[in-house]
Amino acid sequence: MQPFSNIRVIDLTHVIAGPFCTHQLAVLGADVVKIEPPEAPDMVRYDGHDHERASQGMGAVFMAQNANKRSIALDLKAPEGRKILLRLLEDADVMVENHRPGAMHNLGLSYTDVKEITPNIIYCSLSGYGQEGPIATRTAYDNVIQAVSGLMASTGTADSGPVKVGPPVLDYGTGIQAAFAISAALYHRNNTGLGQYIDIAMLDAALMLSSTNTTLFQESSRPPDLNGNSSPWNAGYGCFQTRNGSIMIGAYTGEQLYNAWKVMGDERHGARLRQLRGYEISGFFESDKPRIAKIMITDEAESWERKFNTVKVPAARVRSIDETLELSQLENREVMQSVETEWGTLSLPTAAFRYQHGGPKLKQPPPHHGEHTIEILEQAGYSRLKIEQLLESAVVKSPQAYPQLREK
Repeated sequence: MQPFSNIRVIDLTHVIAGPFCTHQLAVLGADVVKIEPPEAPDMVRYDGHDHERASQGMGAVFMAQNANKRSIALDLKAPEGRKILLRLLEDADVMVENHRPGAMHNLGLSYTDVKEITPNIIYCSLSGYGQEGPIATRTAYDNVIQAVSGLMASTGTADSGPVKVGPPVLDYGTGIQAAFAISAALYHRNNTGLGQYIDIAMLDAALMLSSTNTTLFQESSRPPDLNGNSSPWNAGYGCFQTRNGSIMIGAYTGEQLYNAWKVMGDERHGARLRQLRGYEISGFFESDKPRIAKIMITDEAESWERKFNTVKVPAARVRSIDETLELSQLENREVMQSVETEWGTLSLPTAAFRYQHGGPKLKQPPPHHGEHTIEILEQAGYSRLKIEQLLESAVVKSPQAYPQLREK
């Protein structure tokens, strides 16, 4: 039994942050029902390099955070559609939405509206800037929050200027914050019987993910410098070019610096650094960095990686994602799990942790748009006649005509 095996989640999210939050609940056993408009599915269904899959609404960007879910195509702008959702919420534990602040209120689906149906509901709203404040109603994506949060201005070099972090780390970071908040709220409800409203802002999550920069600024009133791949104060904590590629070295403590310099052929200098504290080590930054650069270019990246790790100095050759996925270490982990799809076996990131009992599990592929519409309506007690009427009126949508589906 998984932690959320008896939990039902109504998922009104789209793009990445919200769907990743509910995906984390789904891989821990929750029954996640994804609500999508009949004529406007989740937009990232159509994003991916494989145009054939993307044209079918199963692009890679969608598939990355929607496995283990069921999908119902439901028009919430129609009064009948809202009634269906409220009916689904009667036995739900969690509702998650990431629309613009005020949108759920305008649909009659605010926390106040929903808790009249399910008083102990855990209702989570994700947005760019939060539900209140002077810019709360602005829309946002990961790249915009990277810009406004200071993250982008701390990434890059003096020559490049601010640089956006490659993957949408703030989307995923926000999704993790939301999943954690929901998990804590469920635990709180278990102890108190109380429901909860959760307000998650991407901007807040960005500051949490940049806690070091935020705190350093409070101390010095100085924004972070654009240091690129280097530490601003420790030459042994940075990236260097080798004979055949780059290596990132993590010699941070005095002991690690001692061992690193011993490997690089200057044990005496390492012994000097071993006696110093962090702010004292920074005095050697300007002289040590070019020395390390000259030494690194004398050998290959994998050789240096092996040498440093042998003496317990963190170090790794800079790899591309295809090389990373081939690491034998991943065979001992469960972060990537496989599921069968109509295109064959698909391997997807599932969770960044393992349990001894009832851990994260990839059980079914991401759903097609409206794939479970009929199933969900039947489970909610709708009659065959009523479902046919809903399909005809386009309040709901299914990939197949209802009678044909029933005959199968």
